[in-house]
Amino acid sequence: MQTSENSSSLSADLAKMDSAQFPGFDAHHPPDPKLIDACVHCGFCLSTCPSYRVIGKETDSPRGRIYLMDAVNEQDAPLSETTVQHFDSCLGCLACVTACPSGVQYDQLLTAVRPQIERNYSRSVGDRLFRQIIFSLFPHPDRLRLLLAPLLLYQKLGGSLLVRSSGLLKRLSPRLAAMESLLPEVTVKSFQDTLPDIVPAQGKQRYRVGMILGCVQRLFFTEVNEATARVLAANGCEVVIPKMQGCCAALPYHQGQEAHAQMLARQMIDSFAETDVDAIIINAAGCGHTLKDYGHLLQDDLEYRDRARAFSNKVKDVQEFLAAVGLTAPLHPLHDQPLTIVYQDACHLLHGQKISLQPRQLLRQIPGVSLREPVDAALCCGSAGVYNMLQPEVAEELGQQKVTNLLNTGATLIASANPGCSIQIEKHLRSRGQAVSVVHPIKLLDDSIRGVKLVSS
Repeated sequence: MQTSENSSSLSADLAKMDSAQFPGFDAHHPPDPKLIDACVHCGFCLSTCPSYRVIGKETDSPRGRIYLMDAVNEQDAPLSETTVQHFDSCLGCLACVTACPSGVQYDQLLTAVRPQIERNYSRSVGDRLFRQIIFSLFPHPDRLRLLLAPLLLYQKLGGSLLVRSSGLLKRLSPRLAAMESLLPEVTVKSFQDTLPDIVPAQGKQRYRVGMILGCVQRLFFTEVNEATARVLAANGCEVVIPKMQGCCAALPYHQGQEAHAQMLARQMIDSFAETDVDAIIINAAGCGHTLKDYGHLLQDDLEYRDRARAFSNKVKDVQEFLAAVGLTAPLHPLHDQPLTIVYQDACHLLHGQKISLQPRQLLRQIPGVSLREPVDAALCCGSAGVYNMLQPEVAEELGQQKVTNLLNTGATLIASANPGCSIQIEKHLRSRGQAVSVVHPIKLLDDSIRGVKLVSS
């Protein structure tokens, strides 16, 4: 493990930092020293950490970052460009939390560090501008919708093909090129909300549930939201869909935009305040992880913190919920021939919410479906919210590894329960000329319930 050698290397790196020029953490919820001290630097996290596997530096590993947190806490290191870049390289996939034999709560440490960086470190003008574009657009579906018409025109006129084939944008700005390469297809449904306020249960009503629409999901994956509502209704759920709901706050929360995230969380809680539902259903992994953490996000808000905990206690991933209550609607084969599917674990579902068996259990109930498991199933695909736009080089390598492992299973279809993962995987499938479809598991359940056969690629 060479812990002493690695610590010496880290100490040397820290010695290069000029602490006189940069501040450290402030007194508002810095990383808890007790959580830091729980790390014994055993190294079990290293093989599971995607950034360490790509970059290969100790400071870009979980235990390396914990060492840095401790150094900043003890004022032995500043929040300088050198320090911050190692925190920025973290995908927040939480694979290290699953792997750690000492139970180190790295997720809580990372959640404490990122707001500290946003408050106490001054990023470059270009970095601030790019982040401002992301956080002014993506968590606000109404603003994004204003861009749909020009984006549709851009795609239909071949702008995407021209920009990507020329490579000019990538030379000018790798981040903008990454954003452009991840642009989902704009469809007619992207321009409208297709779901009513209430979808009645079919047959005897078993539950009354709320449904969260998401941001990217609402605009670019409307068929997933429609399928979610149909599957819930077909299994005896009345589905309540408050139209005033906005973003769940996942994107700003995961990047330390604390005030922005808190505002969005309060709005989400208010939108479900009078719905009187048994559960609040989400079909996107990253969103679900944040929704279940509202109690922590609003811990200092005397008006909302109890409401936040009560809200989070009701949040269920749609697959988690359906596996718990059981399917009552009959299922039909999706294809005339046996269908081989590989299920792709989204990090915030697997590591963040500890949901792994439930999606597989549901898919196996579909007649004619067999599941295959990829090598390195727990390795992040590189999407990680907006990581693939902020750190495109690392994300590119991880995306290639993920797609290689998925294709090597020989499966004819990939099931993915997170829009960001689906976009990332589709990008790398497209780059290889592979026509394998990426489908949300809830869409497969919906097709199975309705007796809709999949069209062969």
